[in-house]
Amino acid sequence: MEIQDPNLHLKLIEMCDCYMETNYRDQLQSLATAPGQDLDEESIKFLALSIMYAVTEKAKKLTFKQKKGDITVFIKDSGEKTSIKAPSGPMFERIISIVRQILHIEDDKGSMPLSLGLRTGQLEVQVKVERKEDKESLKIKFPDLGD
Repeated sequence: MEIQDPNLHLKLIEMCDCYMETNYRDQLQSLATAPGQDLDEESIKFLALSIMYAVTEKAKKLTFKQKKGDITVFIKDSGEKTSIKAPSGPMFERIISIVRQILHIEDDKGSMPLSLGLRTGQLEVQVKVERKEDKESLKIKFPDLGD
C-alpha cells in the first residue's frame, strides 16, 4: 500500500486502519525477517502492526529497546512480557525517528500523548522516547483496554 501524503502521523493512522483485519504477529515476523526496499513504508508498517498487536493483546505497554546494538521489542500486560521479532537496526532507527518527528521531540528524552483516530474509535497513548550513550528506547503506554 503506497501512501501519498507526506504527513507521518496520518500515514501511521492509515497503516493501523489498513491492517486492522490482519494477523499482526505473522505480519511482524514477515517484516522483521524479510525486509523489502522501502525503509520508510516498512518502518511505519512495523510500528502500526506493533501498536495494533499490543491493542488486541490488551497490553499495558509496548517497548522498543536498543542497547549496545541489541534490539528487543516486547509488549507487557500485568506482569507478563511477550516478545515480538525485532526489526533490523536501520528499521529500528527509522521507527524512532518517525515517532520523534510525529511528536516533534528533538531532545534526548521526551514524553507526549499520541492520538490515533481509528475506524473503531479514538486511541490515545502516552509515548516516551529516551536516548543515552549506547542505548535508545521507545515506550508506548496504553490506556486500560479492559478484559
